[in-house]
Formats: sequence, structure tokens, C-alpha cells
Amino acid sequence: MGTGGGLIASAERPVPSPSAGEVLVQVKASSLNARDLLIVTGRYAVDVPPGRIPLSDGAGVVEAVGKGVSRFRIGDRVVGTFHPTWLYGPFPEWGQLRGTHRDGWLTEYLVLDEQSLVAVPDQLSFEEAATLPCAALTAWSAVSGVGPGDALLVQGSGGVSVFALQFARLAGARVLATTSSDTKAQRLSALGASDVIDYTSTPEWGARVRELTGGADRVVEIGGAGTLPQSIDAVAQGGQIALVGNLATGGDMDVTRFFRRAATLRSISVGSRSDFERMNKAIGQHRLRPVIDRVFPFKEALEAFAHFEKGPRFGKVVISH
Repeated sequence: MGTGGGLIASAERPVPSPSAGEVLVQVKASSLNARDLLIVTGRYAVDVPPGRIPLSDGAGVVEAVGKGVSRFRIGDRVVGTFHPTWLYGPFPEWGQLRGTHRDGWLTEYLVLDEQSLVAVPDQLSFEEAATLPCAALTAWSAVSGVGPGDALLVQGSGGVSVFALQFARLAGARVLATTSSDTKAQRLSALGASDVIDYTSTPEWGARVRELTGGADRVVEIGGAGTLPQSIDAVAQGGQIALVGNLATGGDMDVTRFFRRAATLRSISVGSRSDFERMNKAIGQHRLRPVIDRVFPFKEALEAFAHFEKGPRFGKVVISH
């Protein structure tokens, strides 16, 4: 399926063949991120050519291998990396991403460089594995260094926030969360959140976080400009705000107030393949299961996007191929 004019349209293409260093993957599942919705509706910051197959995240089975491939063999279960060329070390720069510069995972077959894949953790289904490349690894990077005795704040119940809650609890940290739904509050508590704050009845939720904790050592910032002022209120002296999204409109950062917090604002760009492999090792050791909101069949991809945009979500929206 490809994008065009802000819509998704079905198209038939020949099954591609892998060249040297590449593998052909039969796609079994893919998952949606906020970025994908912007792409298919024509609102993304980067121009996307008509016919581009969307979705940066997916998992499947190696169907064929090209000459010289050594990391995988036919039959292996694999999941793609968000940054195909970022293998290790510090973030180099934005490269050729799936769904924008290259065709993405909303297809039956996809050829990828073997270096841009990692193995699926043994206990996970393809649907669960497809949630990992962007949301899980972003959360893993955002909570890196958090440990016992620390307080972490997550915003809402989307994929990144839920994964961050799970990873922080594995590390022994206290986790607080914001939401506007009693049902979601109960589910966040069940996952280990010690306190859940209703941001509609408590619009000054940053101050409430400071009352409860003395300040959050780490804030996973999803809203960006619209919620950053409250995150500055919430963060502890010398704490860190991990900026992973910019989904909320409005807001105005008070630089003086931020300066007085002696805090750090750090942008998160998912993570490297090496980070992905370390995360998967932890997922395997702790038998962690991704939280999936709903799984749609491949033929209902449009319905999956509609649900992602307007439905009451908790966790990840997945398309099963």
C-alpha cells in the first residue's frame, strides 16, 4: 500500500529480489506511530513522493538472502530498525528513513539491508515485535540511567509512555503518569504507576508532581511545546526532560524558570541498532510484553489509521499481515 494525496491506496508490485548484503522479508506485522499519521495525511515536515509505502516499524520472516549475507538466514524472525544506518555510537544525522525516503513496512514483502535488522526476542509474537523499533527504543533511550530511588513522569498512555513506564519499573524507579481517563488511569496503575494525575481536573499537574515527589528526576516529554511549561514545573532541580515528541500545540517555554531548575533538556532520536539489541536482551530476560491497544488485519489498514487518530488508545496500534 502506498501514499498519495494524503490517502492510502492499494497497489500491486512484483516481489522484489535481494541484492548483495540484502534480505527479502515476508512482512508479518507492522505498527503505527504519530509520524506515520502525519505522512499519510500529507502533514509531515519532509516531502514524501506519491506512492511511497508508509510505516517505519515492522517485523517478519527472512524469505531469501542476497550474496554475502551473514547476519541472518532464511526462516529467521527479524524486526527493522528505525534508523537503518545508525549501528552504534552517538547519533550521526537523520538518514534514509522507512516511510519517507524509502518504502516502509505496510506491504507483504520488503527488501532491506541486513545491517538494518535485529532478531525478534523469542517470547514475542510478530505483532508484539512490530511495536519495538520506534516507540520502545525511544522509551528505552529516554529512561536510560534511571534507577532505584528515582522518580519518572510519563505523559498519557501512548506507545512511548507505556514502554517508558514498563522500562522504568524494571529499573526500580517510581513512575508517575498523566491522563484524562479514569479507565486509562486504572490501567496505568496496574502497570506500576504509583500516582496518576488527571490533567483536565489538575491543569497545573507539574506542581502536583513536585508536591508528590519533590520533583521528577526524569520527565518523558511527549507534548513538546504545549506541555513543556508544566514539565519544567515538574522536573527536579538538576533533573532531565527527555524530549521525544511535539504533539501538543501552544505553550511558551519560560527560559528563566528552566534555567533556575538547573535541568537538562535532551532530545531523543529513537536509538541505534546496538541500543536496540541491548533493549531486546532486557525484554527477553524480564519477559516483558508490549502493550497492544488493538490489532487490525492488513485489509483494514485505513481503519487502523482512523482508530490511531481518533480512537481511545492505550499502547500500540498494530496491523497484522
